[in-house]
Amino acid sequence: MRKSFVNFCITLLAFMSISSVFAQRDTLKLQREARSLLRSGNELYNKEKFNEASIAYRKALGKDGKYDKASYNFGNSLYQGKNYKEAVSQYELTTKTSKSKAEKAEAFHNIGNAMMEQKQYDQAVQAYKNALRNNPNDDETRYNLAVAKKKAKDQQKQNKNDKNKKDNKKDKKDDKKDQKDKQNKDQNKDDKEKKDDKKDQKDNKDDQKDQKNKQDKDKKQKPKPRPGKMTPEQMKQLLESLNNEEKKTQKKMNVKKSKGRKIKQEKDW
Repeated sequence: MRKSFVNFCITLLAFMSISSVFAQRDTLKLQREARSLLRSGNELYNKEKFNEASIAYRKALGKDGKYDKASYNFGNSLYQGKNYKEAVSQYELTTKTSKSKAEKAEAFHNIGNAMMEQKQYDQAVQAYKNALRNNPNDDETRYNLAVAKKKAKDQQKQNKNDKNKKDNKKDKKDDKKDQKDKQNKDQNKDDKEKKDDKKDQKDNKDDQKDQKNKQDKDKKQKPKPRPGKMTPEQMKQLLESLNNEEKKTQKKMNVKKSKGRKIKQEKDW
């Protein structure tokens, strides 16, 4: 039993050793193929065939994903083809996989250049600073950093001016809108007042018409004296007048009678 277990362990170790050997052979094979593709890419790059070089570098990375030279050169070919955003991704991969500070500094430097091409000056400043942390003696990076800082400052100033112009334009637009709203409000108010005035005039006319109709109706309903027939008031006045005339006549007649009557004198016989 014990002997069988020992034989099993020996067999397992042998199998694992053989598998490891085959795996190493495969890894070495892939690395050789990646180096070959890298050389092909470099030849195409030197001939300024940047698109073909990019294809070769991409294939090299397919064989060995941690091949930092392939990723760096791939980034350069993309940069030359003005694919700046994709180039930055490859340079960033180099900064993570490379163990050499010099190579990391070059990758960060190129990230800064790609950011400058995209007018992303703040990001370029950070990239150049990272490059100098890995290689403080790189004067070209230091110069590019100074340019990037100036560009970033100018961009911030321009953005501020653009924002102010935009705000002023918006304020003017809002003022214009407010003025238009005010004019519309005033116009609506005037229209309402005119409408109310018309309504009042119409109501006045209606009132006058109603009043006239009422007066006409009252005139129609008020009894009028018939022709040839006297009203009770007229009859009363007439009777009083007749009585007065009769009294005057009677008085005159009495005067006359008095004048015509002889005074009886006593005879002296």
